[in-house]
Amino acid sequence: MTPKTAKEVLAFAKEQGAKMVDFKFLDFIGTWQHFSNPISELGESDFENGYGFDGSSIRGWQPIHASDMLIIPDAATAVMDPFMAVPTLTMICNVVDPVTKERYTRDPRYIAQKAEEYLKFTGIGDQAFFGPEAEFFIFDDIRFDGASQFAYYYIDSAEGIWNSGRVENPNLGYKPRHKEGYFPVPPMDSQQDLRTEMVLALQQVGLTIECQHHEVATAGQAEIDMKAAPLVQMGDNLQWYKYVIKNVAYRNGKTVTFMPKPLFADNGSGMHIHLSIWKGGQPLFAGEKYAGLSEMALFAAGGILKHAAAICAITNPTTNSYKRLVPGYEAPVNLAYSSRNRSASLRIPMYSPSPKLKRIEVRFPDPSCNGYLAFSALLMAALDGIENRIDPGEPLDRDIYAMTPEELASVPSTPGSLEASLKALEKDHEFLLKGDVFTEDVIETWIEYKTLNEVDAVRMRPHPHEFKLYFDI
Repeated sequence: MTPKTAKEVLAFAKEQGAKMVDFKFLDFIGTWQHFSNPISELGESDFENGYGFDGSSIRGWQPIHASDMLIIPDAATAVMDPFMAVPTLTMICNVVDPVTKERYTRDPRYIAQKAEEYLKFTGIGDQAFFGPEAEFFIFDDIRFDGASQFAYYYIDSAEGIWNSGRVENPNLGYKPRHKEGYFPVPPMDSQQDLRTEMVLALQQVGLTIECQHHEVATAGQAEIDMKAAPLVQMGDNLQWYKYVIKNVAYRNGKTVTFMPKPLFADNGSGMHIHLSIWKGGQPLFAGEKYAGLSEMALFAAGGILKHAAAICAITNPTTNSYKRLVPGYEAPVNLAYSSRNRSASLRIPMYSPSPKLKRIEVRFPDPSCNGYLAFSALLMAALDGIENRIDPGEPLDRDIYAMTPEELASVPSTPGSLEASLKALEKDHEFLLKGDVFTEDVIETWIEYKTLNEVDAVRMRPHPHEFKLYFDI
């Protein structure tokens, strides 16, 4: 039984023989933080009073003169951490102000909780289900560094096609060629057992897994799919997903990255996100319109397409994201919707006629995003489309990649850089402010942090390839 109350958590901890309790919470950018206490320090009152920490040391949070913050553990998230040598109970926490005891507006989990509440407030629905398909790479070695006079990275993988001629005593071949890593059986797929180990560990912390497989790229690109869940729960699940996959790889002497484009000249890692809205246990996106969609679903698609440039600042939030979102290559950069057509940025999956499975698949996001923020932004855009009856236009059922430049001229595309996405967000974020889900402070802080710490930091550094292009100029 999953604990629901403080008393049940304490009983669960005793039953499991927990000796430590670990508190996990998400920083503004999207990385889990944690600290641990002896289990004897956990009492029922701590689920109300919380534990203090220094908010000024968390990216994008408090200034030094107002740094004290509290985390409040969520009893419903209690599980045993599968990676600790000593039995350790762990919980996901909410963040509050220690003086006012009000929720912290820059806590991504709070933003997601407000998005769920806003959905109910609109009366449109009472649940939004999200199903992300997060891809990742499993590497054997990664080295990177940089200073004022040098910069480099070096990636290696036993599966990498670049090692087809390496002396391995013996080299047995079976290294997926570029763009030929989709669904080969072992021994070409050398990571079947490792991904299965990841699946079992994900199930151990309560996630429902539907499938696992090798992905398109060489060098160990992979995907493990979770069953769709409500917004906040899926935000929690995505954090567990990244944590478990990284740690299973680590204990097997490998490393995992959710960086969207670590390899040149091969597919990057996307995170297609499936979205549907329900009310009273009934799906609202199934109907008699195009591809079996309801009018509501088409309006939701219209909202996402209208606000896509701004959404990209949240769903594709790194400078590296735009190494994947390049016109003419594998990523769906053209803002159109279609049934079955995987070259459209919004796809209507046609696997099953069941109304419960009718959904919109948003294909431009990537797994570098903060799930709570990405899911919330997509929901707010969909709701804006529904409330304002935004027409998504005609579907594009042709192969977009086969269209001429003249034909593509009328099809908008995703921004070409993080800087452009942030500028779009700066101009277009009113839809995110409804219901106080996102706040002006959150938007401004996000844009400022990303600009100063990522856009400017990358823009001002020479790129190694520039030396090949320009050194002898």
